[in-house]
Parts: sequence; structure tokens; C-alpha cells
Amino acid sequence: MQQSPSSRSLTGVALVIGSCLSLPFGAAVAAQLFPVLGPWGVTSLRVAIAAMLLVVIVRPRPGRWTRQQWIAAVLFGVSLAAMNGSFYAAIDRIPLGPAVAIEFLGPLVLAALLTRRVADAVWVGVALIGMALLAVDGLLGAAPLDPLGVVFILIAAAFWAMYIRMSARVGTLIPGAGGLAMGLVIAAVLLIPVGVPAAITVAGDTQLLLLAAITAVLSSVIPYSFELAALRRLPERVFGVLLSLEPAFATLAGWLVLGQSATPLRMLAIALVVAASVGTTLGIRRRRRADAARDDDEDPPGVFTAPIPLPE
Repeated sequence: MQQSPSSRSLTGVALVIGSCLSLPFGAAVAAQLFPVLGPWGVTSLRVAIAAMLLVVIVRPRPGRWTRQQWIAAVLFGVSLAAMNGSFYAAIDRIPLGPAVAIEFLGPLVLAALLTRRVADAVWVGVALIGMALLAVDGLLGAAPLDPLGVVFILIAAAFWAMYIRMSARVGTLIPGAGGLAMGLVIAAVLLIPVGVPAAITVAGDTQLLLLAAITAVLSSVIPYSFELAALRRLPERVFGVLLSLEPAFATLAGWLVLGQSATPLRMLAIALVVAASVGTTLGIRRRRRADAARDDDEDPPGVFTAPIPLPE
């Protein structure tokens, strides 16, 4: 049964929120593995386990793909490997909340570049103020942010923007979740050099392997599947702004799992990013309703209007 445009938008919003809930809690679990496996070792295990799970579930058939589909999947895999590795290297040095706030500069800048509406630009600005306050909170806290950690998170921000573009591209070119499964396989292959020592370590420790599996499900399988489906329902610029919910959930995960406190300044920042997300969501619904109303006015009852063919 085909969804209406309004239902598709609401489903897309729900999928993004589900991703925002899952990712930071997965990162908080992963942080507990860093002392034993290191951030890059955890990244490799997480991606490899997620790849194996999705390949079994989805059963992709890349042998039938075109060259264009393969290029998109490879670039998607590169973005996954670099984004995740850099992010984990960063949160090994700086708190989770400020790290996600700084990383969000990637999709924020992408949303600002793609927007064509004043309202979208305003909400991007509100979200950016929230990100800035989270960064200031990190700088003014008891412990200053580690410079190398900031460098790593800026690298992750750049690859996050690339991930959004390539995820949308893969979702368009490759039906189902086959592109995501193969993207994770490619990322796992790229991370093999740093993953072998970690794999040897967890091979004899059931508890470590279980934590790595939980990290893979929460940080890869659930959020990437949700985001791929959301990008089929939402414009990229809207998707980027809705992700502004993630720093709020990262702060919550840091508090619940890692014992990281939430200051008044951080709470103010959370309120701003939530306002940006709600404003964007309401804007989608208003535009969908306006478009539907225009279509009804232009097409008299009982008259079928054929679409105008576009040049190929």
C-alpha cells in the first residue's frame, strides 16, 4: 500500500528520531570497550559484525549491479569507515556531548548549502547556535577539550556530510538495504588492518564480544537502516536539520551510561536543537498540505491530468 506524501514525511521523521536515539547509546557502550580494544579496534569490530548481520538478513546481490551502483556503494563504504573511526578516536579523548555537537557541523553545513527556503535557513541557524553553546560548554568545563580529539571530530564531521550524500545516492540507485549491507562490507574490509588485533582479543572473551555485538546493532544496524529509509522519504536538507536531535540524545546517553553531567548551558543548547527539529518537522507538514491543496485546486473533480514527460 502506497503512503501519502504526508505519511511518508512523518514516517521519515520517526525514522530519524529512532536513529538519533540508537546511535549515542551505542557510542556510550562502545566507549567502555576503548581501554581494552582501542577506538579503531572497536570501530572495526562494530562495522564487521554489523556487515555480517546485514548480509545474512538482506542477502544482497552485487553481482547484478551496474558500475554506477558499485561506485556509489564503494564511496558509501569509505565514508562509513572514516566517519566511524574518526568519531570513536575523538570520543576517546573528549566527552560524548561536545563531540557530537562539533561533529554536527558536517550535516549542518550541508543543510545550509542545500536549503532554498528562508524558514529552513532560520532553523539551521537556531540549530547552529545550539551546537555552538554545546561547544562552549565543553570548552568552559572543568577539563578543556583535547586538541587532537577536536581534530578527529572535525574529520568525522566532514565524512558525516559525505555519508549523508552517499546514503541518499545509494538509496536511490540500489533497491532495499543491499547498498547498506555492501557499504558496511567495504568499510569492514578497509578497517581490517586495525581490526585484526581487536578480533584476536575478543575471540576468547564472551563478554567483550557481546558488548561489541550490542555496539554494532545500536550504532550501525539500526541507525543506518533507519537513515537509509528516511532519506527515501525526506529531502537531504531536512534530514540534516532533523539530525540536530542527536546531540541532545548524546548528552542523555553520556549522563545515563558514562556519568557525564548536563550543565544549564548544555540544557539550553538542547532546547535550541529540539526547537530547530520541531520547527523543521512542522514546516514539512505545512508544505505537504499546501502542495496537496494546490493539486486539488488545479485538477477539477473527475478530470485526469497527465504528467508532462521530462527529457531524459
